[in-house]
Amino acid sequence: MRDLKWKTLSSKYVHTGAWATLRVDTCELPDGRINPAYYVLEYPNWSNAVAFTEEGEILLVRQYRHAAEIISLELPGGVIETGEKPEDAIKRELLEETGYQFDEVEQIAIVYANPATGNNHTYCYIAKNGKKVQELDLDEHEDIIVEEYTVAEVKQLLADNKIAQALHCTNLFYALMKLGEL
Repeated sequence: MRDLKWKTLSSKYVHTGAWATLRVDTCELPDGRINPAYYVLEYPNWSNAVAFTEEGEILLVRQYRHAAEIISLELPGGVIETGEKPEDAIKRELLEETGYQFDEVEQIAIVYANPATGNNHTYCYIAKNGKKVQELDLDEHEDIIVEEYTVAEVKQLLADNKIAQALHCTNLFYALMKLGEL
């Protein structure tokens, strides 16, 4: 099989930020051509979960997403902190964003938002038997409403295009397949 991998000859950082960093790479393609300016967005890795309560309801969170200017219905999840294991990150995010504690989480996929321009990936989980143990513990700029749905209602939300976050739709797809719901 022909080698398709590019060789990075040099990298230069254009912007470094807490949530996103932009670098420009000079790359050599397998056939020897040079791409002098390939831009790469560096983001931290993320985790999200299809989270089931003890009663079998799926927890979704509703929040404003400024870049797209939409109120978004999403899975709970977020950034994996430096040095944090993905499984610990999703447990933390679930507790912070929903107030539910999950001891039972299973990684079902790793996906990339856009591997053409971004270097990060998302760990997708199913979490089961969540117990409400605290109030929400949100970051400074988070404002979240927690909602509970049946599997049938979530499937209808997907069919009606009411869940806009592509990575969350992907996790729901894998989870529903694993559960025999598709």
